[in-house]
Amino acid sequence: MSDHNSSQASYIHLVHHLIEECIVFNMGKEECMDALLKHANIKPIITSTVWKELAKENKEFFEAYERRREEIPTEKETARRIQDLLSRTSI
Repeated sequence: MSDHNSSQASYIHLVHHLIEECIVFNMGKEECMDALLKHANIKPIITSTVWKELAKENKEFFEAYERRREEIPTEKETARRIQDLLSRTSI
């Protein structure tokens, strides 16, 4: 039974590490769940559960992270801003 517990712990540690990598790439929870399913075959419920536990243990970090993510313009918004700027610039 201890081998089973050990393998579960190392699997959770792996998911934890992969979530940290998602955060480095500024992914949200849903994006991270999709990426881990696609690239590591980790079920979204597992990623979601580990994410929630990390958020509970590191409340201030995750609140700041989400605020920062909301402030960063999306790719579409950035493209629109560039188009607006270009249309106002006479070259």
